[in-house]
Amino acid sequence: MLEGILTGLEVAARPVNLLLVSAGCFAGTIIGMLPGLGPVSAIALLVPVTYAFDPASALILLAGVYYGAVFGGSTSAILLNAPGVAGTVATTFDGYPLARKGMPGKALAVAAYASFAGGTIAAILLLLAAPALAVISLSFQSPEYFALMVLGLVSVTAFAGEDNAAKAGFMAVLGLMLATVGTDGTDGVMRFTYGRLDLLDGISFLLLAMAAFALSEVLLTILTGDSVSGDGRRSSLGSLRLKPKEVKDIAPAVGRSSLLGFFVGVLPGAGATIASFMGYSMERSVASEQARKEFGKGSLRGLAAPESANNAASSGSFVPLLTLGVPGSGTTAVMLGALISYGVNPGPTLFVERPDVFWGVIVSMYIGNVVLLILNLPLIPYISRVLALPSNVLAPLIIFFCLAGVYLVSFNTFDLFMMIGIGAIAVVLRLFRYPMAPMIVGFTLGGLLETNLRRSLVLYDDSLTFLWERPLTLIILSLTVLIAAIPLLRRAWRRAVVD
Repeated sequence: MLEGILTGLEVAARPVNLLLVSAGCFAGTIIGMLPGLGPVSAIALLVPVTYAFDPASALILLAGVYYGAVFGGSTSAILLNAPGVAGTVATTFDGYPLARKGMPGKALAVAAYASFAGGTIAAILLLLAAPALAVISLSFQSPEYFALMVLGLVSVTAFAGEDNAAKAGFMAVLGLMLATVGTDGTDGVMRFTYGRLDLLDGISFLLLAMAAFALSEVLLTILTGDSVSGDGRRSSLGSLRLKPKEVKDIAPAVGRSSLLGFFVGVLPGAGATIASFMGYSMERSVASEQARKEFGKGSLRGLAAPESANNAASSGSFVPLLTLGVPGSGTTAVMLGALISYGVNPGPTLFVERPDVFWGVIVSMYIGNVVLLILNLPLIPYISRVLALPSNVLAPLIIFFCLAGVYLVSFNTFDLFMMIGIGAIAVVLRLFRYPMAPMIVGFTLGGLLETNLRRSLVLYDDSLTFLWERPLTLIILSLTVLIAAIPLLRRAWRRAVVD
């Protein structure tokens, strides 16, 4: 292993590779800030350019764009409530309220530090345990993935108080229903398309996220006469410095969420989006009663948890890619195709046959995280000035970015009308205090939940015995039941203490 690390240092420290990782991180950060582009499109466009480089340098560039986009996606999520990439949806829950309170600088700083910590911890774990983790990820089959999706759905209670559990459950079911729209991936049957060819591919995640968060936020503030930029402190950057008490408060959250995010990222098909939701859910579950009340209103822990989890998961997704040749997300699927086109075959023998690619990419990730921190911290005072724009300028800009971002994905005007319709419905739901996050969780997990349930039923001849016959599945489901029971046990404890 020491020899491999030294090989990686030698490859990553080459001037051309240092330049490429810096360029990739910078480009990824800009791409992540712009809703609608995303790392998949950027990497797909860059693949032909990378043919001029050797495979190690090419993958270092593409990897820099990938985690740079996840890093940069938090900016628009915090300032505009418009998540730049899917993995930063959970960042809006507390990042945007912090910005509206007049602390956009602190929110961006916390996101930068948490992202750096998550990426760094993941890079170290990659160095130490990538081959061993590949073996563990192979033990996860369809029943375990189904149980993991159920665990994610149960965690929606983290996004609502104990009094709003019914509303959160309703929104999660609504998200599951929306996930069924389109062509059935197993049988090829059209479902809930109502004869519209525009719905054959289903509803875009970006469309739903933009409509539920950014567009509905603008429409709601216009309807209520509030300010899109905040409560009158639009020009205030706020302090970038974190107090020792704040550092002490978020440090454990960053550590826990980084570990969780990395291991979720290692699982093929899980990805940064699920990791960020699970990180947020876990932190809210372990928080004290007083700290839990701050979640959703500008909690630093609520911001740090998803930011560290999604960046750790981005690095973790390279484990199945490099060691098994299995892409863990759409972005790593494009990278897999690029590697094969370079003449490199990812798999168990990669770190023996091409140690320069395997170890060079892993070491470059740590360098990339340092570059991202150096790039982003000085830019915070300038980036946060977007909130200084008057509401009559900022609101149309947000609407424009929402519409342009969705249109650039499909080039279909039908999506624009559907987005406006969903945004209007979201405004009504938000007026009645229905949370949007559970709907996004349900929509995100819906496809994976259905696919893995079907596969599990096929493996067990249409029997549900897989729920208790497989030990790992049983452990995950038992944990799910425990998480679901925690609010009830907490309420019973409070009643017992009062009585």
